[in-house]
Amino acid sequence: MTGAQAMIKCLEAEGVTRVFGYPGVAIAPFYEGLYNSDIEHVLVRQEQNAGHAASGYARMSRKTAVCVVTSGPGATNLITALATAYADSIPLVAISGQVSSKQLGRDVFQEADMRGATRSFVKYSFLVKDPDDIPRAFKEAFYIASTGRKGPVLIDIPMDVQSATLKKQFVYPEQVLIRGYKPEIKINRIQLRKVANLLNQSERPLICAGGGVILSNGEEIIREFCEKFNIPLVHTMMGMGVMPKRHPLNFGMLGNNGKPYANKAVGKADLLVVVGARIADRTIPKPENLTRRSVIHIDIDTAEIGKNMGPTIPLVGDLREVFSLLLNEEISVKSSKWADELEVVKHETVDTREFSDRFVNPNTLVQTLSEKLDDDAIYVADVGQNQLWSADNYVMKEGRFLTTGGMGTMGYSIPAAIGAMMACPGRQTVAVTGDGAFQMSMSELATMKANDVKLKVIIMKNDNLGLVREYQHSLYDGHYMGVGLGDWPRYDKVAEAYGMSYYECDSNDDIDDKLDTLLSDPEAGLLVCRVDEENRVK
Repeated sequence: MTGAQAMIKCLEAEGVTRVFGYPGVAIAPFYEGLYNSDIEHVLVRQEQNAGHAASGYARMSRKTAVCVVTSGPGATNLITALATAYADSIPLVAISGQVSSKQLGRDVFQEADMRGATRSFVKYSFLVKDPDDIPRAFKEAFYIASTGRKGPVLIDIPMDVQSATLKKQFVYPEQVLIRGYKPEIKINRIQLRKVANLLNQSERPLICAGGGVILSNGEEIIREFCEKFNIPLVHTMMGMGVMPKRHPLNFGMLGNNGKPYANKAVGKADLLVVVGARIADRTIPKPENLTRRSVIHIDIDTAEIGKNMGPTIPLVGDLREVFSLLLNEEISVKSSKWADELEVVKHETVDTREFSDRFVNPNTLVQTLSEKLDDDAIYVADVGQNQLWSADNYVMKEGRFLTTGGMGTMGYSIPAAIGAMMACPGRQTVAVTGDGAFQMSMSELATMKANDVKLKVIIMKNDNLGLVREYQHSLYDGHYMGVGLGDWPRYDKVAEAYGMSYYECDSNDDIDDKLDTLLSDPEAGLLVCRVDEENRVK
């Protein structure tokens, strides 16, 4: 058995049925092994998008996904996607081909030190120099990616190792024993009791749910906890979907671009229970302000606890196990009117933002789209103003809201939506993007068509890099520099080139009809909505 054949056997042992990649000479032996496998290969049009598509696939399948690239520029193109997955804690195994072992360190053609280059953006990386080490490396890679705080793991394999014959019989390990990596953490019952006691002392407790809740499949148990003890909840952008938006205990997204009433809820709370979130700058710009109230921080990653604020009580553990135990504690919120008080705050909070009546109001667009989508639809937002308008206005039902919150990588939505739709082919999927972000990954429309993915893409077009323009407007007196995209490309021709249905909307009066037509179209479709460049997110 060759190293390449062993790589395929490892993937099959892990239950992998699909990989996203872009071949090259340094990974050619692996592709030869793939030729005789039942594992499906999805050819993307640029390596970064292999990582983004794998990310969307992992998030919807709730399994570790795989992307494959060649050496040199193929591998370095993948780095942005790895950094994106690392910031958002998405479990990926990235396989990169490498030049032959004897040529390492000689700066030969298409050599790049991927272990060094990705050190800050992966949980761990392997450089496999012996084909007999392949089974162990793959087993450990999948284990590391999917346990603890999830994230990407890189396996860099020289071309000669892929082609070499194993000296030992292939045996895929059943267990993993890695010195220094023990992600299975036993919950400290003393700390758990302290959490329960502090909840009992609180009159105005508030749950702040982050993306870690969804990554741990903890949505249902968090909802059960909130409902049992009548505790309100706010969420970060990555925590959208922990609770349906119209749930009476859901008080919206907090942060710079969140709902004002969500931020007011944080201000009024005497106890903030942070669950699966690091509380970074977009969520709470000045964490030191939280010192006026008690803070419980619960996370599976010890490194995240206290990173941006000092908690009153830290608790490390799997969120589902933690809340399973808390549900059996004697907890009672002293004030039964706390949730009612926040409901009043919500209804009394007035949105003072003004939006242009020219073209399409982005808030109206997202709200109307929300109403028309299936209950279990997948909404994938890109980065920029479109992301913030989406997060602010999308009405979550029982579906999923995907975006990149930690790294904020433009061009994420289309490849991620392709991966998400491949993981859940029967579910309605929409990618919402700006015209800047769209042009960063529009080539993946070919991947969409080649794989018969009937994705709906909606572009908010304002001919600018809207969020940067807004920033320049606010901080630099409207000195706009490097943000004008112009009236290009011709989107009707783009749709024609990729065999998609095409629609345009430049008025609020037409939103209903255009969305109905787009969503009822059995084929892939592109809808361009003209948005005034003067619209702001704040």
